[in-house]
Amino acid sequence: MTDSRNNGYMNDESAPAPVGIPGLRGAEHIGFTVPSIEQAHDFFVNIIGCEFVYKLGPWVREDDWFSEHLNIDARSVLKELRFYRCHFGPNFEVFEFEAPDQDREQPRNSDVGGHHIAFYVDDIDAAVAYLLSNGLTVLGEPTASGAASEGQRWVYFLSPWGMQFELVSYPNGKAYEATSPVKLWHPAHPAE
Repeated sequence: MTDSRNNGYMNDESAPAPVGIPGLRGAEHIGFTVPSIEQAHDFFVNIIGCEFVYKLGPWVREDDWFSEHLNIDARSVLKELRFYRCHFGPNFEVFEFEAPDQDREQPRNSDVGGHHIAFYVDDIDAAVAYLLSNGLTVLGEPTASGAASEGQRWVYFLSPWGMQFELVSYPNGKAYEATSPVKLWHPAHPAE
């Protein structure tokens, strides 16, 4: 039997020792840099439907703090960062930086460091229609998954600055759930 207050395990000598970071609860936020904090704010609040929580900055450092703590050029300028809550799931920490060595190209999924953020929706067709009505680029049509992900449909879309996002929906679950003792976290059922 598991107990979330004790890193997943009961105080039982027969239980395996916890593995991983002590006290880990889950992903608290996802941080990423955008070319324009105002454009990103409009996208996350007015298109996606996230709630703006707070902002910080600007920060200019005259020492090596940025290189020591963030692994970026010490001469970088953090113009602003903003936090958003997007319903269930991790929060977003969105940065706008100026940096002498800044790469302004968005990585593709095939690039090292490539990534995307997936939003779960109840009705993927309605969500795609909404994105298109707001002038966003949707990459192809929703795709039905197979194998362990059967039951899921997904589609990628781009933010106004070209960052990759995904819509995903599996209202009746995925095939793997029939046999797996561990289920992926589901935003529509956050307590499970």
